[in-house]
Amino acid sequence: MKLQRKNRLRATALGALAVSSALVLTACGSDNNSGGSTGGSGEKTSAASNIKCDDAKGQLLASGSSAQKNAMDLWVKDYMAGCKGVEINYKSSSSGEGIIAFNQGTVGFAGSDSALKPEEVADSKKICKTGQGINLPMVGGPIAIGFHLEGVDSLTLDAPTLAKIFDGKIKKWNDPAIAKLNSGTKLPAKAIQAFHRSEDSGTTQNLGKYLAATAPNDWKYEPEKKWPAPGGQAASGSAGVAAQVKQVDGSIGYFELSYASSQSISTVDINTGGSAPVKASSENASKAIAAAKIKGTGKDLALDLDYTTKAEGAYPIVLVTYEVVCDTGNKAETLPTVKSFLNYTASDEGQKVLTDAGYAPIPTEINAKVRETIASLK
Repeated sequence: MKLQRKNRLRATALGALAVSSALVLTACGSDNNSGGSTGGSGEKTSAASNIKCDDAKGQLLASGSSAQKNAMDLWVKDYMAGCKGVEINYKSSSSGEGIIAFNQGTVGFAGSDSALKPEEVADSKKICKTGQGINLPMVGGPIAIGFHLEGVDSLTLDAPTLAKIFDGKIKKWNDPAIAKLNSGTKLPAKAIQAFHRSEDSGTTQNLGKYLAATAPNDWKYEPEKKWPAPGGQAASGSAGVAAQVKQVDGSIGYFELSYASSQSISTVDINTGGSAPVKASSENASKAIAAAKIKGTGKDLALDLDYTTKAEGAYPIVLVTYEVVCDTGNKAETLPTVKSFLNYTASDEGQKVLTDAGYAPIPTEINAKVRETIASLK
């Protein structure tokens, strides 16, 4: 038993190293308070990862998007290893719940897979006082369509077929529309069990934007955070949907790629009309996100994504998770920690861990503007 435990611990450590060498290095030196250095300006940094802790202190509460949970877990561990005495507590719930918490003033920042709506910006002015809530794109990635179908390891679908499946119009796996896209694959006459999010979700909204843009004749719903279609089965959070797909034969659902990767869930290849179906991967999602344009004004950096792309190798079902903060009027007691932590997540080091975790880094030009905006927060 001791040997097995040692092997498990060693495997965990090696896995962490593969994701971010800085995480291991800072943890190894964390017991030595002299491991950090102080610059001429009195600015504390972590010697191993060069995280700038600045005047960060105490506890910072944040909540929202479950899409970025796995990225946030890595960031928090890395940051807390480098900045002693600081505690980042991110509650993974949903984009909708995160925005509510932010506009109630109970968190320093919120994670949301959809940019703030005009009415949410208006509400934020009550908390931000001298300013308003803005969107900082921090995490990109593919929304994987996960499936569990005994005897079938590879599956290709297109937007109209996906729309009909999630709308309950295609009910069995051997439906002619699915068979046409999967020539040579023996599909069972098994009932499809489609899972969706039970709570307001930016992931749901982004999937809806994709379906509405690419299959307007088959998906008649407005892209909203609340699941719009009748039927199907609901589960809480991306983790809940992934768990159901993992367990239930004949199931299909949607969640971030990191959930599929960590649980070895098969994912659908998307027929975009290009020369070949596109797999859900960080690299392929990056090709789609790279074409995004900033649509926000002032310091707001909300992005306009092209869900209809047919570019070779571009995976079209993508999302960008924003960290929502006040441009001015942030709470004085948490502002230094908010800026310090977000400076790390937007840094080259912070973005580098995303690919190995199943996410896609924010494009360089956009990320440069994110860093400028973080520095200007007041």
